[in-house]
Amino acid sequence: MFSLFGAKAGPDINRAAQEAAADKSIRLVDVRTREEYLEGHLPGSINLPLDRLDQVQAVVPGKDEKIYVYCASGGRSALAASSLRRMGYGHVTNIGGIMGYSGPLAR
Repeated sequence: MFSLFGAKAGPDINRAAQEAAADKSIRLVDVRTREEYLEGHLPGSINLPLDRLDQVQAVVPGKDEKIYVYCASGGRSALAASSLRRMGYGHVTNIGGIMGYSGPLAR
């Protein structure tokens, strides 16, 4: 599957959420705004809005950590994944948009 920006997309957001729940070393990063995040987010995710991505080291200090990024529809998370890779994070996967998520949301 290819994303809006031509990069290979990661696992389906539902499967990725299951993987992250089973493997606590996976960092789920929601790059939507704080307001969007508070309306409902994947359980266990952290909020790091796209416009604050430069602060990633405060929440994900290890550049070898496995990171799954998502947003509302997949566009912002594709940009975030690309930016994180340029920052030196080697295991970043865009899992798309929360609009495709069918599980329970945390609030």
